[in-house]
Amino acid sequence: QVQLVESGGGLVQPGGSLRLSCAASGFTLDYYAIGWFRQAPGKEREGVSCISSSDGSTYYGDFVEGRFTISRDNAKNMVYLQMNGLKPEDTAVYYCAAISECNVDYDAWRDNGSWGQGTQVTVSS
Repeated sequence: QVQLVESGGGLVQPGGSLRLSCAASGFTLDYYAIGWFRQAPGKEREGVSCISSSDGSTYYGDFVEGRFTISRDNAKNMVYLQMNGLKPEDTAVYYCAAISECNVDYDAWRDNGSWGQGTQVTVSS
């Protein structure tokens, strides 16, 4: 059974940091690109970051502005999203998803990706 489970969310003050984890079971992450997405209340889901399977290339949404870092540990079947300098507008449910290769087209992720259930990140003082 293919499964992705996110963890590491929580409440943090503006300027703080969180590290999100995405754990895979039922399949090997080595062969998949992993993306992080987020969805705030009343807003569409948006891409945050992606790390490719082939060469480990990383991609980030423009709003990240150097604050987040995606990484993968294939030996542990895990992908991480280190988030620093968090802002209130980063508040959202964060999801990880697996797909064959990083893709800017969200429809491809929606139709072909495997998704976790999400973890809540709240940035507030």
